[in-house]
Amino acid sequence: MAAAKKNKGTVGVIGLGIMGGSFARNLVKSGWRVIGFDLSAARRREAQAAGVEIATSVADVAASAPTVLTSLPKPQALMEVARAIAAAKLKGKLIVEMSTFTIADKEKAQKVFVKAGHTMLDTPVSGTGAQARTGDLVFYASGNTAIIKKLKPMFEAFGRHVYDVGPFGNGSKMKYVANLLVAINNVASAEAMVLGMKAGLPAQAIFDLVRAGAGNSRVFELRAPMMVKGNYDDVTMKIDVWDKDMQVIADYARKIKVPTPMFNASKPIYIKAMKSGLGAKDTAAVCAVMEKMAKFKRGKGKK
Repeated sequence: MAAAKKNKGTVGVIGLGIMGGSFARNLVKSGWRVIGFDLSAARRREAQAAGVEIATSVADVAASAPTVLTSLPKPQALMEVARAIAAAKLKGKLIVEMSTFTIADKEKAQKVFVKAGHTMLDTPVSGTGAQARTGDLVFYASGNTAIIKKLKPMFEAFGRHVYDVGPFGNGSKMKYVANLLVAINNVASAEAMVLGMKAGLPAQAIFDLVRAGAGNSRVFELRAPMMVKGNYDDVTMKIDVWDKDMQVIADYARKIKVPTPMFNASKPIYIKAMKSGLGAKDTAAVCAVMEKMAKFKRGKGKK
């Protein structure tokens, strides 16, 4: 049985958080050998319990796997990973960078990898942590077309589809477009839920009937169930991490001189959420902010 699990190939995963941990677990389930590393001991334990082999370092992951996925919280972490792999003086590796950073930050890391003889793809992910758990993800891969094609079976082992969007950096551009809509739709979902609840409609009925009609969106389907319960502890994207992503999008839009009035209007709601101590909660917690702004209090046990 152990041999059967390893017959599809070996993949390294650096960063075993909400997204990276799900990548690793789903790859294991799909029959891949996965070697992972994270600075957090708790994340390493969770991944190991799911069948991921835990490496002793970033360099150890790269030494053991021909393809390495990186899912990291900050650009500084990506540069540290790039330098560590470069310093290990390994033969050419395929680095699939899946975080949401500025294109400049990714290009900086790419230079380090290329100088060391490695190839890097810019491949952000469209999907929440909940979607990552079930493999319901889309990948925007950019860089070397031949390599993207070669890695398709691997991508399909932990996601729904991989799209080749062209030259390096296009993956990030596509992610900015997608996340701009996510930011707006998430706040719009909360606004609609609070309007309905304050009008006296049951929260569950609002969800069911919006989902059945023209106002539905994928974001509403994913986030509104948390809004129905008023519980944002099952985190699929932390608000304080999301704030970083929104800043990246805002900076890029300004750089290419594109007005984003709807996106800009959503930003203060996320800021209010962080100031209210909700930074570690799921982004659906903007509903709690909207409830406070509307001076609406749920009845006990009322849903």
